[in-house]
Amino acid sequence: MFDKIVIVGVGLIGGSFALALKQAGAARTVVGMGRSPGVLARAQELGIIDAVAQSPQEAMQGADLVLIAAPVAQTGPILATLLPWLEPHTILTDAGSTKSDVVAAARAVLGGRIAQFVPGHPIAGRESNGPDAALAGLYRGKKTVITALPENPAASVERVALAWRLCGAIIHRLTPEEHDKVFAAVSHLPHLLAYALVDDIAAKPHADLLFQYAASGFRDFTRIAGSSPEMWRDISMANRDALLVELDAYLAQLTKLRAMLAASDAAALEGVYANAQRARRNWIETIEAAEPRPAQESGN
Repeated sequence: MFDKIVIVGVGLIGGSFALALKQAGAARTVVGMGRSPGVLARAQELGIIDAVAQSPQEAMQGADLVLIAAPVAQTGPILATLLPWLEPHTILTDAGSTKSDVVAAARAVLGGRIAQFVPGHPIAGRESNGPDAALAGLYRGKKTVITALPENPAASVERVALAWRLCGAIIHRLTPEEHDKVFAAVSHLPHLLAYALVDDIAAKPHADLLFQYAASGFRDFTRIAGSSPEMWRDISMANRDALLVELDAYLAQLTKLRAMLAASDAAALEGVYANAQRARRNWIETIEAAEPRPAQESGN
């Protein structure tokens, strides 16, 4: 399907994309680019990429598809590096967790060639980072949101969608603005809360004792705090306005819960818990059950 794919940032997200397409027999050659020669060498050693680009010109020569899988704040500088060597047939896409800022950066850099950039966001991840964390099955049964631009040719959008389908993903479509509002609530806020809780516990004078007794509930709630701090710093700042709206709403909810607890209002507290339990069950049954579960990966 693709003669040459370029991955900018061969870590968990970019590496898993490459492995999935290789496993599907859809990529003749995968070339890696990135900031760290050691990471690129490791990705080649693991068979994630076939070659390391020695320059942007070398990487872009004959490229069919370029995936930018780097922290969102790097999107503009990366595109500026690639632009001089961008061939007319090459499609650019990304895997960033925010979209409005990415689109703005792409428009500023690409100008009249913005039609070649099709924004995307795979909804999958792990707490581990780097090429060693990459899995061929990471996207199997998971959503990928494509936030196509008015300038994008339908064929280019479908080409990007095809690549993700070959990875096993289920395609959804939103505008960049819709995407950022949705994910501020269901992704960006939970990450902020997980980081905040672990940071709060770690700062206590008896942190060692607390962590000694933290069990599965704490581990499950805070799993996402093991994600890349650099990546989530950029996401938080990029989607600041929408995230502040969700954070204020959550603070108001916490204030209500505190009042219930202070007043020993057990019935009201149970009502919140019961409503949350019902909502979560409905989510699992109606949303998650409608999509195929990914096959178990060996070693996980």
